[in-house]
Amino acid sequence: MVSRLLAVLLWTMLAMPVQAVLIALPGLAKVRFAQTYWRGVALILGLRITVIGELAAHRPVLFIANHCSWVDIVALGSLLPGCFVAKAAIDHWPLINWVARLGRTVFVSRQRSRVGLEQNALSARLAAGDNIILFPEGTTSDGAHVLPFSPAFLILADAPARPFIQPVTLVYDRLDGLPVRRQNRPQISWYGDMELAPHYSQLGRVGSLHATLVLDAPIPPGGYPNRKALSAALEARLAGNAAALRQGRTP
Repeated sequence: MVSRLLAVLLWTMLAMPVQAVLIALPGLAKVRFAQTYWRGVALILGLRITVIGELAAHRPVLFIANHCSWVDIVALGSLLPGCFVAKAAIDHWPLINWVARLGRTVFVSRQRSRVGLEQNALSARLAAGDNIILFPEGTTSDGAHVLPFSPAFLILADAPARPFIQPVTLVYDRLDGLPVRRQNRPQISWYGDMELAPHYSQLGRVGSLHATLVLDAPIPPGGYPNRKALSAALEARLAGNAAALRQGRTP
């Protein structure tokens, strides 16, 4: 457990100056290196991922994913070429905030007075060709089900950049080679009032963790009449995919 944490810290210290230079340069090198960084973290943590489906070939893309754990950031960051949207509080977490900033995370406060500015910042990212990774549940679940989606989170679907939308379903299905059961999920899922350090102390002892990630076909701009219909369709799709994966079936 401690050796893994030290390895992650060392890998992070080596990666940070490289990413800092790449951010200052044009092109997609900063996006690709961010994925490389998270793949290294996944390797250290013993996380392996099986992918079903293909990444959207379009840009920009709004990746819509379910969310149950801090491990999701490692898994999705290693596979999706995009920037995360995170709550503003994370920008004050020591070290983690540095990693998030170098990953070009967009922080949002959800304060009414700042909604317009934050939406403009996200729209500007899309207009610049960046992909965005979004969790419409608004928080983490217990991993046993997908929480209701909020249509308000999907306002970016109407951004002037007209992004394609790709549903992404992530389910952790094997723990130390054995199928994950309901009683195992709190060991993986980080939700409610769980603290990060005690949660890692449990998960860090795991030899290996396997996840399956499903990439549905991208939805073109204007595919649904309004955000409410889009939100309902995405929620149903991800909930159905997740239920199938938890039952050992391919969606």
